[in-house]
Amino acid sequence: MHRVAAVQMASGPNVGANLLEVERLISQAVKQGAELVVLPENFAIMGKNEQDKLKAGEEEGNGIIQDFLSRQAAAHHIWIVGGTIPVKAPTKSTHEQKVYAACLLFDAAGNQVARYDKIHLFDVYIEESEENYIESQTIEPGNSVVVTNTPFGRIGIAVCYDLRFPELFRYMLDEGVEIIVLPAAFTAITGRAHWETLVRARAIENLCYVITSAQGGYHVNGRETYGNSMIVDPWGRVLDRLPNGAGVVYADIDHGRMTELRRRFPAIEHRKYRMRR
Repeated sequence: MHRVAAVQMASGPNVGANLLEVERLISQAVKQGAELVVLPENFAIMGKNEQDKLKAGEEEGNGIIQDFLSRQAAAHHIWIVGGTIPVKAPTKSTHEQKVYAACLLFDAAGNQVARYDKIHLFDVYIEESEENYIESQTIEPGNSVVVTNTPFGRIGIAVCYDLRFPELFRYMLDEGVEIIVLPAAFTAITGRAHWETLVRARAIENLCYVITSAQGGYHVNGRETYGNSMIVDPWGRVLDRLPNGAGVVYADIDHGRMTELRRRFPAIEHRKYRMRR
């Protein structure tokens, strides 16, 4: 079995301060035996406005945030899922700059081994709180499903709003996914309504582990995020959860249990329709 961990925090607009907090929480996870640590969406910057992420945007393979993730992975000999960081997208015009919401996977030697760019962008108006989000104004969507081999099993990467689109995870299943990692920054309102239901559903329907790492608390920009980082097993059981505030959740990945569940309850084999790409 392998111990995995998910970090929860309430990031602000100061990249340096956020990275100090991440470093503290990674160290905490390592002390508890974590071999894989998942960081939240926007862990390095939750700006006062959407333009802040553009200012913090990094070139692929070069930047303060990417260097930090590489160093942390190598120093602790762990794998790290780097939540999301702003990676500059190709400029389409002199008046338009965008970034990808890139989730980077680093191995225990500090090498980047996978990258997923958030596909589904949160362009939503929440009537109850009068919150309006238009991620597409500053974020370029990705277009590739990512599932990759790791010592912990086949990991599929998704981010936040992706959770609402089950077809994405069916594509992952066709690629042999065993663990889904999902950095997130769910709003407090949508989180209370749907978060746990959706997370557990993705685990149950795909008979796999789901590791969610969330923003959880109040932010300088006035936003409140839901938290409730959790790790769910293939039967839909919540193995660990952190309702709010900064901290770390842990669980052990038991491949034997997953294999046995898939054998005894062969819902995956019973599928009548396959996703086509």
